[in-house]
Amino acid sequence: MAAAVRECLELQLLEVEMLLSMFPKKGEISLDGAAVPALQRYLRDGGGSLPPRLEYSVAVGVGEPEVKVELQVQLPHMYPHVAPQLFARSNALHRQQQLQLNTLLTSHISSLDSGELCVCEAVQWLKENSLPYLENSKISAEGVSKETVVKETIQRMWIYSHHIYRQELRKKIFECAKKLNLTGFCLTGKPGVICVEGIRENCEEFWRVIRYPNWKHISCKHVETVEAEGSIDNLRLFRTFEDLQFQAHGDYGLRNDYHMDLGQFLEFLKQHQSGHIFQILFGVEGKLADK
Repeated sequence: MAAAVRECLELQLLEVEMLLSMFPKKGEISLDGAAVPALQRYLRDGGGSLPPRLEYSVAVGVGEPEVKVELQVQLPHMYPHVAPQLFARSNALHRQQQLQLNTLLTSHISSLDSGELCVCEAVQWLKENSLPYLENSKISAEGVSKETVVKETIQRMWIYSHHIYRQELRKKIFECAKKLNLTGFCLTGKPGVICVEGIRENCEEFWRVIRYPNWKHISCKHVETVEAEGSIDNLRLFRTFEDLQFQAHGDYGLRNDYHMDLGQFLEFLKQHQSGHIFQILFGVEGKLADK
């Protein structure tokens, strides 16, 4: 098994190096600076704990004038023998067109021979097949009357986890929220709570990304949706994406018995017009202690 994983990681590293040579400009490939060195170190040392799974994105230029289609890539340790997670997105695509594009991309990748590297193939496929969807999106946008008020849907997603401790996971949560322009917070410890708010599509993308590949003890407890004319920023309850760490019960540090002070959390929710969420998350009505 270890030899098989090693072979797969060597192939993944080779493919990343190929992509970096194909997309040498700054910003064309977004890759955690520590990911490749960790993988190289594992291969060099010949064992130990597996490195974090490779995750990166490739900005694929399509059409004239050029529009960027971002291919988000998440690789299981056994890729290419296990299928990668690929998702194409672009601000120039409507949600339905983006869904159709990804359905065809998945179908194309599934038709390739099992065990073959396919991220470069996915990049090439997007170059050759994204343009019709971008053109249809442009035509659709131009057909809307200039007098029509553009409406955006702000979504607020409340996510509950048994606990949130790992630095790697917390880093992923904050990077994803920043990338998708989401505000809210992450409550570290036990229990763990995440709130994200922003454009609906971005909230749904955040939920998809953080669950992959195997976050088991997590659920979306509640979703709030409000339609706004123009900018959604006036409807946000949070100005940034905050790192919440309240006083814990006990002196145990970040371990499985590190329980957050839910009284302080309730007070925080009420300060942000969200006191009603406490009962939804925990099944009990929140009451602040008398001061």
